[in-house]
Order: sequence, then C-alpha cells, then structure tokens
Amino acid sequence: MVANLHDTPTPRHWTYRDYLALDDGRRYEIIEGELRDMTPAPSVSHQSCSRNLEFLFLEYVRQRQWGFVYDAPIDVILSEDNVVQPDIVLVAKEHEDRIQDRGIFGAPDLVVEIVSPTSVRYDYVTKQTLYRRFAIPEFWLADPANRSLTLLGLKDSQYTPVSFASGTGAVQSCLLEGFQVELATVFTER
Repeated sequence: MVANLHDTPTPRHWTYRDYLALDDGRRYEIIEGELRDMTPAPSVSHQSCSRNLEFLFLEYVRQRQWGFVYDAPIDVILSEDNVVQPDIVLVAKEHEDRIQDRGIFGAPDLVVEIVSPTSVRYDYVTKQTLYRRFAIPEFWLADPANRSLTLLGLKDSQYTPVSFASGTGAVQSCLLEGFQVELATVFTER
C-alpha cells in the first residue's frame, strides 16, 4: 500500500525503484529525485496535436526505417532519480537496445513535449534543462494555444534553436533528414 504522497511530512528523494512501487493509478514523473504528479488528462487540442505529430513521425521512420516512435504514457528512465513521460519519443535504430519492456532506459534521440497552460514553465525550463543535461539530441515544444512549434538541437552541450514557426509555416528537423512539418497539419481543430 502506498502512503498518501501529499501527507508526507518530510521531503523524500524518490528513485525509479520507488516509482515502480506506486500503485495508486495516477501518473508521475521524477525530476532530480522529486516526485511530480502529472496533470489530469490532456485537452482535445493537446491530443490532436500529439496524434498528428505521431502519425507524421511514424510515416517518416517507417519509410526510412529510421527507428521507433512511442507516445505517452511511456517511461523514459534517464537515471535512477529522473524518470519522465514525454508526449512523444523517438529512438533511432542504432539505440534500439535502450528500449526495454518497462520503458526506454537512457536518452532517446528526440522528445516532444506538448505544452499546456499548466505546464509552460515545467516544459520550457525544467524539462529543457533535464533533456539538455542528459544530451537528448533534439527537443520539440509544441504549443497548441499559440499554434507554435519550437525545435531545439543540442550543440556543444547546449540547446540552440533549430527551427520555429507560429500560426502558419513549417519547421524542419536537424536530426531527421528532410523531415519538415507544416503547422496546418499539426494544429487541427479536431
């Protein structure tokens, strides 16, 4: 039985082993040993954005036999005290050994976070810092409220802007050769 997490009197350093023992049916992430409760189910615009991006990624990786695409919830175990559930995760074929039954152990090649009004700082600051630290080569931020896509690529251990579009236009990945995404195909009404 799991104790009520909100009644814990002293801070606790959570690990992946502790995470596996949780059985309350809720979704969590661990950032630097801190257990974080995931927000309620995403909005329709969040889900539509996720679905549309996932289909585009799936089409690309299948045509080119590039690797693997997963969507949330899937555990990405970056370290014993850093477990996240990005909205979309891509793992290149040469890193297939990182994919195990319980999740992805180690840094994926590309992650997408879909920003919601309650996760702006968490996605843009906390997650970006974490993904940079674990050297994830490409990080996408999809923002349905602003109809924008921000692509960041890792260069000299720092994220630098790769591509950005808002409202209309397209973005292009630096990791996935020739992969370009039109905003109109990502941000649909339903």
